Amino acid sequence: MFLMLCLEEDGLSSAPRRLTPFPSREPEPESAGCEYFQLLQTQMFRSVLPLLVTLSPALLFLLLTRGSVTQQELWEDYKYGRHIAEPLQRDCSWRCMLFTLQWPGGFCQSLYKETQCTIPENISSWTIHGLWPLHVQSCCTCWPIFHSDLQEVEEELLEFWPSLLKTKPCFRFWKEEWLKHGSCAACVEGFNSPLKYFQICLKLRHQFDLYKMLAEAGITPSCDRLYKVAELQQVLLPHVGDKHEIQCIKDQQDRQVLFQVKVQLTRNLTVGCGHHGDGGLGPGPGPSPGHPCPPDALLYYFPINHQEPWRPCG
Repeated sequence: MFLMLCLEEDGLSSAPRRLTPFPSREPEPESAGCEYFQLLQTQMFRSVLPLLVTLSPALLFLLLTRGSVTQQELWEDYKYGRHIAEPLQRDCSWRCMLFTLQWPGGFCQSLYKETQCTIPENISSWTIHGLWPLHVQSCCTCWPIFHSDLQEVEEELLEFWPSLLKTKPCFRFWKEEWLKHGSCAACVEGFNSPLKYFQICLKLRHQFDLYKMLAEAGITPSCDRLYKVAELQQVLLPHVGDKHEIQCIKDQQDRQVLFQVKVQLTRNLTVGCGHHGDGGLGPGPGPSPGHPCPPDALLYYFPINHQEPWRPCG
């Protein structure tokens, strides 16, 4: 007689106790067969779960890396440097990164509900938006991040990487950036922990002090003065290379407002990245709040208004 094996379990415990013979029987209706197959799948998963727990983190990373892409991910805005119809990857084949800094005085103009914007009193300069490996995203949900992971750098993060949304606490913002982007950078030595990833981001923020660079050239926030994109490019070029993008947002009066700057880096953090296929910062599928500042347009570099950040000039 042909025998099939099934697992018996001890009460609430998921650990298998013993294997007992399961006798063959007459064919059952298709629905019953489906139910039996689903039960067998569940039992098989529980039998291998203890083995997964004992695997090394590196092997677990490979096994749990997701291989499917959701429609929502394919329609993420192009701030991550993806091109039209370009599929997301979840491996370590990426070569370039985007380090993106945002100007709080322009950030609020990018929101559909401007009153959701908040600028902490200690913020007076450019803040970090993120460090994003190009063409990859959400590489591993198996590497969680905890508040305690960032205690060593939390004070700096609150100054240089705050959340500017009332509805999003700072740690939630950092957690999202780690899970979506840091988990992809983590395959490279130097990025391979939440603390290391955020430490590198802070070092880059100190290296690219945009406020100081622009102020030394006489480009300062103003409600009245207009600037040409070429003026900003000329100042930033020696510091951030030619593979950078200055982004604007249109305010309610249809004015071009300075919003953020994207700096392209290699995976070893060299400015610029000439790797084939990763050279562009061009638009991808779906809408984006920011856009490359039109080269011939004049733009505003609004000051920060802590009391009413959505009205930088009253």
